Amino acid sequence: MCGIFGMISEKWQSHAESAAKLISHRGPDDYGIYREDPLCLIHYRLSILDVSVNGHQPMISDDGRYVIILNGEIYNHLEIRDNLQHHHFKSTSDTETLLYAYSEKGTAIFPELNGIFALAIYDKQEKELIVARDHIGIKPLYYHHSKSGFVFSSELKSIAALPEMDKTLNVEALSNYIQFIYSPGKSTPFKSINKLEPGHFIKLSIPDFKIIEFKKYYQIPFTGNYLQENELFWIDTIDQALQKSVKRQLLSDVPVGYFISGGLDSSLIAAIAKKINPDIRLKGFTIQISQANKKDGFADDYPYACQLADLLGIDLEVVDGQVDLPRDLDDMIWHQDEPQAEISSLYVSSIAKIARANGIYVLLSGLGGDDLFAGYRRHQAVLYDRYLYKVPFVFRNFVAKFVESFPVKTAPFRRLKKFLSKFKEEQLCYGLVNYYKWLQDDKVFDLFTDEYKKELLNFDSSTVFLDSLKSIPKESDPLNQMLFWEMNYYLPDHNLNCTDKLSMKHGVEVRVPFCDPDLVKLSTLIPPELKVKNGISKYLLKKVAERYLPNDLIYRPKTGFGGPIRKWITEDFKEIVNDKLSKQALSQFGIFEYDKVRKLIDENIAGKIDASYSIFSLLAIQSWMKTFLK
Repeated sequence: MCGIFGMISEKWQSHAESAAKLISHRGPDDYGIYREDPLCLIHYRLSILDVSVNGHQPMISDDGRYVIILNGEIYNHLEIRDNLQHHHFKSTSDTETLLYAYSEKGTAIFPELNGIFALAIYDKQEKELIVARDHIGIKPLYYHHSKSGFVFSSELKSIAALPEMDKTLNVEALSNYIQFIYSPGKSTPFKSINKLEPGHFIKLSIPDFKIIEFKKYYQIPFTGNYLQENELFWIDTIDQALQKSVKRQLLSDVPVGYFISGGLDSSLIAAIAKKINPDIRLKGFTIQISQANKKDGFADDYPYACQLADLLGIDLEVVDGQVDLPRDLDDMIWHQDEPQAEISSLYVSSIAKIARANGIYVLLSGLGGDDLFAGYRRHQAVLYDRYLYKVPFVFRNFVAKFVESFPVKTAPFRRLKKFLSKFKEEQLCYGLVNYYKWLQDDKVFDLFTDEYKKELLNFDSSTVFLDSLKSIPKESDPLNQMLFWEMNYYLPDHNLNCTDKLSMKHGVEVRVPFCDPDLVKLSTLIPPELKVKNGISKYLLKKVAERYLPNDLIYRPKTGFGGPIRKWITEDFKEIVNDKLSKQALSQFGIFEYDKVRKLIDENIAGKIDASYSIFSLLAIQSWMKTFLK
C-alpha cells in the first residue's frame, strides 16, 4: 500500500515533487522518482510484501522497457508468477510480478488480477503511459487532463496543489454531497479533476498526452441468471469462498490486525482468520463510543466486541471514540479529499493510529458484507416495494404526501416516513434511488444561491444511478439493482474512500475480504429470495456465520460504524453549527443561501424534517472550501 503520483506535462515538471509530497503519509518507508521529460513518476512506499530494497519503486524491467509504480496488493501474484516465462525475479514483491505480467499480456492482465490496486506503467518503446484502478475501486485514483498535461495521484490534494490548476467548482457534485453524503461516479468538487472509476484504465501517448484508449475492463457481473441450488449448497459455497478470500488477504510480510466492531461482518472475518491460523493469537482494535443513543437508532457495539475477543482469544485494543468536531473536522476533510460527512472516518483514523503504534501495518475489515449480501434496512424494505408499487399511483402519492407531516425525532417514525415518502415517485426505479437520499431534491436545490442554482436547473441526482442500470440490462430484480448501486457507488465512492484515506493517513493498509472479485461474482449468482428471507437480511451470510459464531452475535441489533450525528447536530455541537453556517461564514464563499440554510437547521431541531446528515454535509463542504480553495 503506497502513494503514487505522476504526470505528462512540461508546465508542471518543476512542481511534481512538491505536489507529490502532500501524499507522503501514504508511504513512510521509501521514496522513489523516475523522470523522462515530459514524464515524471513518483512513489511513496509502505512496505508490506518484500520489505527489502528489492521492492523499491519505481521499478524498471530488466530490459529497461517498462517502468511501474503500484499502490496496493495483488493477492494472486504468486499464481500469476508461476505462469510467466523466462524472467529473472529479483524480489518476492507483487509489483515485480505485475511488471512482467504486463510485459507479456499488456492490459489483458488486469481482469486476471485479484487485489487492490491503482497503478501506472510506462512503456518506453511505445512511448505510452497507462493508469488503471482495481475492479471494485478499493484504491483511489484521481486524474486531470487538459491542454497543460495529464496528472494523476492517489489523492486529489496533490493535483489541486499544482499552480494555476483550474479550480472551477462542480456544483452538481456539491449537490450530491448534500444529497447522498458522497458523489457517485467520476465527479469531484472540481470540474477539472475526476476519479478514475473502478475497473477502468486509461492509455495515453507521450509526449502529446493524448488519450489512446479509455476502457472499462471489468463489470460487476449481474446478468439476471441465478444458480437455483438449495440453501446448504450456498452456505457451503459462500463459506469456502470467504475462507479463500481471507487466506489470500493474509498474505503479508508484516503483522496483520483486525477491525473488531462486534458486528457480523468483521466478526466473521476474524473467526475465519482464526480457523485458518488457529495457533496465532489475533490482534484486534475496537472503538468504544459512550454516546450511543436512541435518537440515532444506535446500539452499543463495545460489549459484542468484547464477547468476540473472549470467544476467539483476541488481544483487543480499545480505542476511545470521543469526537471533538471543532478540532477534528478540518483535518478529516483534508485527508478525505472530498467533503464527505462521514464521522466513521475519525474512528478509522483513531484505530489506524493505534495500530501503527502497535506495529500493525495491515488491518482486515468487514466492509462490503452488507453490500454483497443485502445487509442494509433498505434491502429489507425493497421486498415490500415489489408489491406496494402495484397499488395505483394516485393512492401511493396520497400516502406519501400524508406522511410528510410525521415527526422524525425517533428512529421508528423516521424510518417509516422515509419508507413511505418515496411513493410520490411514479416508477419503482426512482423510488429505489430515494433510499440513498438524505434530503428532498427541491430542498437541496433551494440551499444554493441564485448564481449556483443556474448550474443545477437541468440536474437530476438520480440520473447517474438510473443510467448505470443500462450496463446490466438483463438484471431486472429490484434488490439486485440496489446491490449493484451499492457495489458500484456506495462502496468505492463512500465507504472505501473514507477508509482508505484515513487509514493511510497513518501508513496503515486496510484490506476488505468481502470485496474479492470472485466473491462478488458469486454473490451475483445467488437468487434474490435467499439474500433476504423471512424478513432476515444477509440471510445466507448469517447461516454461514452460525458455523463460527454464537447466535447473539449474529442476530444482534443492526448498527453502523458511526456516531450519533443527529444528537451532535441538534444538541452537543449546536453552537458549532450556528457558527460555521452563520451568515458571515456562508458569505465567505457565496455558495449557499443563508436564509434557506437557517430554515433547514431550525426545522431539523424542531423535528419537522430529518436533515442532520445534510447539515453535517454543509459543514463538510464549508470546511473543504476553506482548505482546498485557500
